[in-house]
Amino acid sequence: MNTLPRIGFMLGDATGIGPEIAAKLLASGKPAACAETIIIGDRRVLELGMRNAGVKFAYSVCKTIDDVRWPRKDYPLIDLGNIDPARYPQGVSSDESGKLTGDTLKYMIDLAIAGKLDGISFAPLNKGAMNRGGWKFNDEHQMFASLLNHSGFFGEMNVIDQFSTFRVTSHVALREAVTMIGPERITAAVNLANDTLRAAGKANPRIGVAALNPHNGENGLFGDEEIRIIRPTVDKLRAGGINCEGPISSDVIFLKALKGEFDGVVMMYHDQGQIATKLLGFNKGVTVTAGLQSVFTTPAHGTAYDIVGQGKADVGAMEHAFILAARMAAGRKAAKAATAAA
Repeated sequence: MNTLPRIGFMLGDATGIGPEIAAKLLASGKPAACAETIIIGDRRVLELGMRNAGVKFAYSVCKTIDDVRWPRKDYPLIDLGNIDPARYPQGVSSDESGKLTGDTLKYMIDLAIAGKLDGISFAPLNKGAMNRGGWKFNDEHQMFASLLNHSGFFGEMNVIDQFSTFRVTSHVALREAVTMIGPERITAAVNLANDTLRAAGKANPRIGVAALNPHNGENGLFGDEEIRIIRPTVDKLRAGGINCEGPISSDVIFLKALKGEFDGVVMMYHDQGQIATKLLGFNKGVTVTAGLQSVFTTPAHGTAYDIVGQGKADVGAMEHAFILAARMAAGRKAAKAATAAA
């Protein structure tokens, strides 16, 4: 019985560095070593990526996923024939390309719902282009949750070597984020962090919860959210058995995590953690959509329009994203098999 997970690999927005780093990763052979890897997209985008990367590797076009046979010595490609990269200049945002990127992801999500993919890993996309192109979500995570008919809390998890981060609020205006922070969202984010880190192999995850205001609010001098909302919520969660601590000032919490005191950090708003994770691991950071029924991973960086077509895009984060998708999907596959055998 084959225990390798089946991962769908999407090439990213054709206007960015996605096709290049996808081609570099595929040429390394690492995806084939850890998963049954199926490329899903447009053959012309894949060929563009190989030209930009200066690499070649064997692949075969399959009409549908049901036509793919294993084991094999090349990569199968489901050619959707939906994106002609010649129509979209590289290094320039395109709403139509954004729409087609979303269409490709929906195709893959439908396969995951049907049980034909164990996970999805995708090269960088452009959130604004997808939104303007018709996928009216603030980010891909909201899109995924909607297409999966997900109910309940979910969120973005950012993974670097030293620790992972989770968010109480994410892709919203900062003034809106402050009004959204309350006991329910903090509880949901900490529970998500605890459950996700446990699933990743941490038996008793150590979780730090960030403050909202400067210097932890200075006992109410700079705001009282720490006193009224965050500390009581953290205390309640800790009493319930979760190994969490906080609130901890933002200018301290990531130093503590870097020293190994925390496996995960729950932050109150987007940039509070993104600055730290991108500084520490820009070329290794991975974004995971946590809390959904399917596995989704992508590099934490974007489309990098300033270096598109120059062949110098770093494949590190893409490699980490794919390997993490394979590891998470394999874990879920093994857990399902164990449950079925019990």
